[in-house]
Amino acid sequence: MSALIDKVKKLAVGFDEQTLKSIEIEPLIIEAGAVHGVAPYLREKGYRHVIVAADAITYEIAGKEIETAAKALGISAHGTIIKPDRQGDVIADEASIVQLLLDIQQQGTEVVVAAGSGTIHDISRYAAYTARIPFVSVPTAPSVDGFNSKGAPIIIRGEKKTIAAIGPAAIFADLEILTAAPARMIAAGFGDMLGKYTSLLDWSFGAAEGGEPYSEQVAEITRLALDKCMEHVEAIARRDQEGIRILIEALIESGLAMLMLGQSHSASGSEHHLSHYWEMEYIRLGRRQLLHGAKVGVACAEISKLYHRLAAEEAGLSFAANPVKVREAIAALPEEQTIRSWLRAAGGPSTTEELGVDAELLARSLREAHHVRPNRYTLLRAYNMK
Repeated sequence: MSALIDKVKKLAVGFDEQTLKSIEIEPLIIEAGAVHGVAPYLREKGYRHVIVAADAITYEIAGKEIETAAKALGISAHGTIIKPDRQGDVIADEASIVQLLLDIQQQGTEVVVAAGSGTIHDISRYAAYTARIPFVSVPTAPSVDGFNSKGAPIIIRGEKKTIAAIGPAAIFADLEILTAAPARMIAAGFGDMLGKYTSLLDWSFGAAEGGEPYSEQVAEITRLALDKCMEHVEAIARRDQEGIRILIEALIESGLAMLMLGQSHSASGSEHHLSHYWEMEYIRLGRRQLLHGAKVGVACAEISKLYHRLAAEEAGLSFAANPVKVREAIAALPEEQTIRSWLRAAGGPSTTEELGVDAELLARSLREAHHVRPNRYTLLRAYNMK
């Protein structure tokens, strides 16, 4: 079993065997050349009909090699290149899912290999779940923490909804491929991890004041993954293999924590709700999409700015049942400018201006984004409903 999963299990004190079993991914390989293990794995499992799902770019990066290697081993392999929308973006929407599902049906597919970043994984996991077959994860950029998630954030008629699906049967994270990923996608992965600062605060608030389910062990696993990234900001920014290994491990650890809880509270709070709100607005306006992690990182800075302002105002937290405790939690949250400096150090956008989100959309999202996840009791939601 992967040392990463063993590490997480040791921190998961009190969880039952069934839950611990649910986070096992075998194999979970994070090393240079990992992509070469995909075809032998498929043969070992006895798969005869395989689809490699990718976009036009990630097919060239990893998908074609996997397809060719599988065919060389006598496996019937078919590459499905997910088509972009009118704006040129590949998105996880109805059209993309149906495209992959039709190929799964026509090819008699037994397993889907997702060769790409977060969007390709979301399309693959939901299509595979619907077809009742497994999928294998081959990340091509360390850009999100959702590679091993069981939830698929899908755009349905312009609205983003997270739908229960399946996690990967195996992960092959090739450090050579991940290190060669575009700098902006690596910075996006770092931004997704930075967002844990506000998601963990929102989760503790939601548990204390909104009755949300809470696990200190899951919070600690997420916190340790975040701390590991912050201790190695320079290595991640240099994009050397050690820095990228630290980042992809942290992203996967955050995903394992969500798997244990069965929900995304530990890794997704009001900063993600802002990100999703901006995404839906861009779809409505027909604008090109922004990288998920880039949005989350900047949104984390904006949420920190708001929360620190509320804590500084005498009546700013009057809506909270325990304002003293909330102020203490906010005091431990890095300041807005500190978060922005980390984003700049990693080479990503640090402000809404750099991101391309205008002041009106930012202000509106701070008022309305809590409606994106109406079942979540974040500090942002409590503030707007006071």
